[in-house]
Amino acid sequence: MNMIIRLARPADAVTLPAIERSAAELFRLDPQLAWLADAEVAEVAQHVRAIEEAYVWVAESTELAGFLRAVEIDQHLHIEELSVSQAFQGQGIGRRLVSAAIEHARALRLKAVTLTTFRDLPWNAPFYQRMGFIELTSAPTAGYLHDAVQAEIALGFPANRRCAMHLPLI
Repeated sequence: MNMIIRLARPADAVTLPAIERSAAELFRLDPQLAWLADAEVAEVAQHVRAIEEAYVWVAESTELAGFLRAVEIDQHLHIEELSVSQAFQGQGIGRRLVSAAIEHARALRLKAVTLTTFRDLPWNAPFYQRMGFIELTSAPTAGYLHDAVQAEIALGFPANRRCAMHLPLI
């Protein structure tokens, strides 16, 4: 499959909510997290704003297959969302999107790429660990990462399953 990774354009925003919903279906495999498959996703207008104000990459072949949204915070590139449609999962698209973000962060000479995720789901922390990300313990966790995890817990994410990770670049 000929898949290209590129920066998103505002017109792409129309497709991104459906990709996010499709990707979230994977949570149905975990009874404690199945509710996430029915949770609200970002609306088109939110995606347009992110495309204009943050960094959003898409994976495209004959259609959009996935996207990654990231923001720059404190000399770090923070991955807010990585979603790949079910029909395209398991084909390395997520890895290619994360690699694009890492290369962008390196080009900007940022200190690290960061994210929050589930520590025990195979397509979450173990996936990122294979790409070189390291789970942060609570002591050295940057303030914004601690705040992000706390906000997720407040939304109902199980505290014992959430973690912050980083990939040092310097």
